[in-house]
Amino acid sequence: MSHDYSDSSLVQGAGTANGIDVSHDMILYIEGLTVSFDGFRALNDLNLYIRDGELRCLIGANGAGKTTLMDVITGKTECDKGSVYFGQTINLLEHSEAEIARLGIGRKFQKPTVFEAQSVFANLELALKTGKGVWSNVFARLTTEQRDRIDAVLTTIGLTKQRGQRAGSLSHGQKQWLEIGMLLVSEPRLLLIDEPVAGMTVQETERTAELLTSLAGERTVIVVEHDMEFVHSIARTVTVLHQGSVLAEGTMDEIQNHQEVRTVYLGAAA
Repeated sequence: MSHDYSDSSLVQGAGTANGIDVSHDMILYIEGLTVSFDGFRALNDLNLYIRDGELRCLIGANGAGKTTLMDVITGKTECDKGSVYFGQTINLLEHSEAEIARLGIGRKFQKPTVFEAQSVFANLELALKTGKGVWSNVFARLTTEQRDRIDAVLTTIGLTKQRGQRAGSLSHGQKQWLEIGMLLVSEPRLLLIDEPVAGMTVQETERTAELLTSLAGERTVIVVEHDMEFVHSIARTVTVLHQGSVLAEGTMDEIQNHQEVRTVYLGAAA
């Protein structure tokens, strides 16, 4: 696979990260991606490049292609044509959903799906063990390293004091953070987060912004969100999807001042 970038700033050294070749400073390459459903093009020759360690926000009206894009990246939906590479060498289109998860791509859907009858700690323990696809280890003792990893994740998501609390009794925001933690225990390189602040209080939204911002760097985080105020608070780069293609890309200020974006998406709110 060959990529020729005219912007030399996209090439910043060589190396690998957790086995993922990010020698061109990019962790996700999507080119010419097209997906059709009964004649409707959900994705239309879409090109998208995500830097290693960045926090990227995807916005767009309903039907713009955001969910379909996430489905293709995670192996849930097949494409008609195009390419999707994780790092320089891993062709995601050749892998199943389970294989893609094991490669280091985690996805969080809008509605939290925690084990409500289990404790916060037990949720993370189950995610740690089953994340590797080893059901036979569900009842095995945790190693010291695994316990340390769970403790570190509890600190990251701000639920250390709730470690023994039943997950079903958590607030909506806390359940969202727990589900993010359930991804983190498997140490993913790329996180796909769908509408993380829907239904949250102002305080929970602020805490979620802090959490997602803290995760970028060591990991790459892609956030799909409709709340423009929240996007503005976390985004370095925003990609706008429209009719299955990238309409615009830039800082939130650049996006808000982009005439075509104002016309087709932000409208009077722009």
